[in-house]
Amino acid sequence: MLNKHILLAEDNPNDVELTLSAFKQNGMNHQIEVVRDGAEALDYLYCRSKYDGRSTGCPAVILLDLKMPKVGGLDVLRLIRADPELKFIPVVILTSSREEGDLIQGYKLGANAYVVKPVNYEAFTKAAHDLGIFWALLNEPPPRIIAPEKQSS
Repeated sequence: MLNKHILLAEDNPNDVELTLSAFKQNGMNHQIEVVRDGAEALDYLYCRSKYDGRSTGCPAVILLDLKMPKVGGLDVLRLIRADPELKFIPVVILTSSREEGDLIQGYKLGANAYVVKPVNYEAFTKAAHDLGIFWALLNEPPPRIIAPEKQSS
C-alpha cells in the first residue's frame, strides 16, 4: 500500500494532541487525519461533506474512540463492518472505557484490537507509538475491496 495513513477518530483535544505528539516524537511520518466525532469519521470514510473528492484511499488503520458525539464509536464500527468496501480496514478501539460491555461489544462488532488509554503521559506515548508501529508500518492491510455491484464489466 503506497500512501498508508491513519484515521484518528477522537473528540478529546488532549488525547488528540498526545497521540499526534507520540507519533511525531517516535519518527512516524504517516499522514494522520483527525476527525472529532463519529459522523465526521463516516464522512471521511465515505468521501462526503468536507471530504468530498479526497483521494488518499482507505486508511491503514482507524484508531476509534468509543464515547464520541453525534455517532458513537460502536455505531461507527458497526457501519464499517457492514460495508463491503470498508469492512476489512483494521479498526483499533482506543478508549478510556474499561466497561466489560464495551469490550465485548467492540469485539463482537469486529474490532481488531481494544486498547484502554493509559492515564500517564509516558504510558500513553508508548501505547500510541506501539499502535502506530504495528498497524501503520508492520501490518499489511488487505487491498481495497470493491463491492461486486460497483465493479465495471
